[in-house]
Order: sequence, then C-alpha cells, then structure tokens
Amino acid sequence: MPVDPTKCALVRVFADNVRRHRIELGLSQEELAERAGVHRTYVGMLERREKNVTIYNIERIAIALDVEPASLLTDSAVSS
Repeated sequence: MPVDPTKCALVRVFADNVRRHRIELGLSQEELAERAGVHRTYVGMLERREKNVTIYNIERIAIALDVEPASLLTDSAVSS
C-alpha cells in the first residue's frame, strides 16, 4: 500500500534540509533544479512534501547543494 509522502517523517526531514541548504546558498528552487538536472517544479514538490524522492535524485540534489547525501536525510534537530 502506498504511503502518503506528507505522513512520512523522513520525507519531512529531507524536505526541510533541502530547503534550508538551498536558502543558505541563496538559490531559488529553479536554480537548484538546474544545478541538479531536475525539473523546476520537482524541487518545489519535494520541499512541500508532495513527492517521494529517489536515491538517484537524492544524490543529484546533494551534489547541487555541495553536501553529503546522508546529511539530507538526517534530522538536524536530533543531530544538533
């Protein structure tokens, strides 16, 4: 049975981390999408927790944000 992305804690962690890193770098969603080689609407959908992300795209987004992929899946509230 499919899981609603808005009800998955890891989707929230990923979305929050992507948004935080993107803003820290001063990037728009469109600029991040271009760097990562994904569609501009996809970044917004990820940040709004509307879409599940693939491992492949986790890596692409992490490279675009210049962070380790695992850091996008780590709850910063827990790791601080």
